[in-house]
Amino acid sequence: MSTISALVLVLLGAMLLAGGKQGLVSFLGLLFNFAVVFLSVVLISWGIPYLIVTLCNAVIILVVSIYFGNQQGRNADIAFLTSIIVVGLVILLIIPIEHWAQVQGFGVENTEDLEGLSLQLGVRFLDVSCAMTILSCLGAVAEAAVAVATGLVELEDHDATISEQQLIRTGMRVGQEIVGTAFNTLFFGFYGELLGLFIWFARLHYTLGMIINDKIFVAELIMTIISAIGVILTIPITIGVVLYHKRHRVKG
Repeated sequence: MSTISALVLVLLGAMLLAGGKQGLVSFLGLLFNFAVVFLSVVLISWGIPYLIVTLCNAVIILVVSIYFGNQQGRNADIAFLTSIIVVGLVILLIIPIEHWAQVQGFGVENTEDLEGLSLQLGVRFLDVSCAMTILSCLGAVAEAAVAVATGLVELEDHDATISEQQLIRTGMRVGQEIVGTAFNTLFFGFYGELLGLFIWFARLHYTLGMIINDKIFVAELIMTIISAIGVILTIPITIGVVLYHKRHRVKG
């Protein structure tokens, strides 16, 4: 048995112990999302426009992540709608940022590994970079949307007379807690992924200017910052969608 197979079995066992049947459904959803991401790579390599592929697969991933990983209900509907809105706004930010940053492709650290290999893939590295950044922010956005929506829906279900001002204040308090933990998750994920690169920088005595202009470092930093912006946008938008649903239910 390979290491990956053993880790997958451990993950499955942990999810079954923690969530029972729901844990199994979440595990299957995780496998399905992995297949969707792999499909994205194949379709983009075939020359299908990256934005169409990424948008379609982003919707599929959000559906699976939100509805398979949680109990279906009004909170899941709110979280899904919020995630779609936030991802749409983030895409409007990602595309010009990636064009302006020009960090697509490989850095000088990859030179030795790429010697003798052809880079004429028939796909623009800029398109790949945009698709990668869009897909990388989905998990953080969906997680924040589910957390805020679930908290506000539970609060509203227990007190149908709660005012909109109270919902807004509660949503902002919940959001502040989520932002703190989400930033830590994103930061340590960024730091852990690039630890080897940081050691490279230190041993080769890179200056600060060289570090902040390094392609690999800047590309990962952009993905982390975009994900953080997505989490921040998720909080007020989720509150707005909850209030919209509340007013719609009252009128109905």
